[in-house]
Amino acid sequence: MKRRLWMGAVAAFVLILLVRFPAQWAAGALPRDAHCEQLDGTLWSGSCSGLSAQGSRLGDLTWSLHPLRLLSGRLALDLSLTQPATTSGASAHVEWSLAGTLSARDVHAALVLDHTLLRQLPPSLHARLDAQLAALRWDGKRVIELQGQMEVRGLTADQNTPLGDYRVSFSGGPGDPVGALKDIGGPLAVEGTLRLTPEPGYVVAGLVAARPSAPADLAQQIRYLGSPDAQGRRPFSFAGTF
Repeated sequence: MKRRLWMGAVAAFVLILLVRFPAQWAAGALPRDAHCEQLDGTLWSGSCSGLSAQGSRLGDLTWSLHPLRLLSGRLALDLSLTQPATTSGASAHVEWSLAGTLSARDVHAALVLDHTLLRQLPPSLHARLDAQLAALRWDGKRVIELQGQMEVRGLTADQNTPLGDYRVSFSGGPGDPVGALKDIGGPLAVEGTLRLTPEPGYVVAGLVAARPSAPADLAQQIRYLGSPDAQGRRPFSFAGTF
């Protein structure tokens, strides 16, 4: 009888410890290039204030873990990221499998794209990203599935040159994710594709024409792309890795 009571007390202690596992105890599990200024709450439901990664300030992160998904070998979380003093943020339901695959659904994001957020971007480039993704899957090296659409608005480059607004729509399906790219206003008429490649990387290709409202120097740059087709559009392509 005493042994059962003792075992019950130990089990209750372990259960309480797990339920109230302080988030601060898990700080050592963060990736080497990630940092939280302050961790609050528990492992199951908590927050990371002042999250930064690879030198980029991301904002404040909150999470809620679904413990029953652990029984199927998956770590499932509802994540929400906010950037104080701005209207920027993101949310998603995210799952990691034992194989290292990350899956996300119901992804909503409204973020300012610049060198502060992504160090890979040129310091002169600025834009607003709005994303609505039904599904996203990453195999540990690259994105292997993407369904939904993303809009880049107010894209500007060197000397605040306006480049317009764009939408890319991914329909999902097998093979490299390929999105249909099209402008939704601005000085350039653009139609093409954005393909994510295995490196991981990307290839953007299509046709572009300067509208009458385009700045003279931007229209001149477009002329260097080659001979126009019957509609006055010129071919373009560029690629990169990340």
